[in-house]
Amino acid sequence: MIDFDEEIKKFQPSLEVDEAEDAIYNNDTTDVTAVIDKIIREITDKQ
Repeated sequence: MIDFDEEIKKFQPSLEVDEAEDAIYNNDTTDVTAVIDKIIREITDKQ
């Protein structure tokens, strides 16, 4: 029979998952509100 507690103790996440997590959290993207704000500022500056 499988001892789930022992298996959980031995569990190590895949390196691919860790790398993906780092890439997601370290990704510095501009959100939609910042893009809209920039467009509005550019439009109002031209007038």
